[in-house]
Amino acid sequence: MGEPEISSFTHNVTISDQRLLDLGYRPEFRREMSLFGVLGISFCSIGILNGMSSALQTGLFSGGPLGLFWGWNICSFFMLLIACSFAEICSAYPTMGGLYFWVCKMKPDVPILGFFTGWLYSMAMVFTGISANLSAALYLSSMAEKSPAVAWAVNIFSGIVNTIGTKAIGHMSTLFVWWTLGGTVTLVTTLLVKAPVMNSADFVFTNVQNFTGWQSQGFVVLLGFLQAVYTLEGCETAAQVAEEAVRAEILAPLGVVGSIAGSWLIGIAYLLALLFAVQDIASVQATTFAIPIAQLFYDAVGPRLSQMCLLVIMVSQVMAAITTFTASSRLFYALARDNAFPLKKQFMTLNRFQAPYWGVWTSVLIGCIISCAYIGSAIAFNAILSSAAISVMLSYMQPIIIRVFWTDSIQEFGPFRLGKWSWPVNFASFLFTIFVCVLFILPTAYPVNVLNMNYAIVAVGGLLVVITVNWFWWGRHSFKGLVKTAI
Repeated sequence: MGEPEISSFTHNVTISDQRLLDLGYRPEFRREMSLFGVLGISFCSIGILNGMSSALQTGLFSGGPLGLFWGWNICSFFMLLIACSFAEICSAYPTMGGLYFWVCKMKPDVPILGFFTGWLYSMAMVFTGISANLSAALYLSSMAEKSPAVAWAVNIFSGIVNTIGTKAIGHMSTLFVWWTLGGTVTLVTTLLVKAPVMNSADFVFTNVQNFTGWQSQGFVVLLGFLQAVYTLEGCETAAQVAEEAVRAEILAPLGVVGSIAGSWLIGIAYLLALLFAVQDIASVQATTFAIPIAQLFYDAVGPRLSQMCLLVIMVSQVMAAITTFTASSRLFYALARDNAFPLKKQFMTLNRFQAPYWGVWTSVLIGCIISCAYIGSAIAFNAILSSAAISVMLSYMQPIIIRVFWTDSIQEFGPFRLGKWSWPVNFASFLFTIFVCVLFILPTAYPVNVLNMNYAIVAVGGLLVVITVNWFWWGRHSFKGLVKTAI
């Protein structure tokens, strides 16, 4: 029985490598990831438990239970459309680089689009990893330690795990799927069994809360949608490990779509438990804990069980942070391969564990530096976190725009194809990404002052200026488009 299994595996690897060769790239990575591993990568990047927990206050204070529940389902639907759009492209181009490669491949006559997408998305992944590491530190801070030093430790730990390589990341992402399922059951059960008072269905589905100062109830509810979008970003991460997966043209798109569909369902269960069990929203808003959800758990299940709940979420947060550095290091590799990133030889070097360790430790270094912003200025750090989310959505917009306005941009489709639904799905995704990008830069409190202003537009604007200067100073001379390595 062993020989046919080995033969089948070799055949699948050969098909995947041949597709990569057809795209112009020589296989460099060992294909060691299964469907569960690829699905776990996106699942891990989304991080449903940690993402929803870390951003819960955004919706709880802006719209309350009504905004959280209905916002979650509306945003999940549109994020699923985006995932379907990406899956169709990913199936046609199952290679490392994800959004960056897709843009370059679909619009090769405008190299500046690919350059901007690659740099913007790689920085977004680094910043997302940093925010995840700091969030893990905030959970620890709610239990024992101070945040900044722990954030540095988590950054370094993320680097060490990524340096070990593909097989370790694959095992961790598989573990993450089971951890999320088991953690959801544990948290939901604990909240529903131990909460002193259970809220009514009327409260969960219709109650509106407003701690923002804005008078428009509709606008306040829309602000609560940010929590869902923050949480659900990351499905495209499966594409970053496409060159490390068996039958990537099938497994990668399944990972992209499956991670959103699974997160939608798991998120509903966890969110409902939180809303039925929350004891006092005003208490959560006035908390002295480092992260507001710690107060929700403390009020609902008591001090001891709240520690257990925070531990479950924190472990999930650390694994999610590790995955974002996996994505950023692969992006650096892909950019360097195409002369869109400096130090090409170094960033394309793999260690004996098949890890692009220069990209890994560049992400760690940036993470440690930016974590210092938490010490010096909470306002500056919050701007970095918000800009990461906007940068991701702006990166999402590039391949979607191409699919909307240049419908023949994909010459040869892969196994996953939307058919006649392709354009409507892409157009709806396009409208939603514009809506979200505008929403993310609006002020979340009124009256606006220097302490509550949304500085995301300043941070994203600064990042775009840096990328623009980089393009005219260096990029336009070095980057001419995708560079084929299979000669």
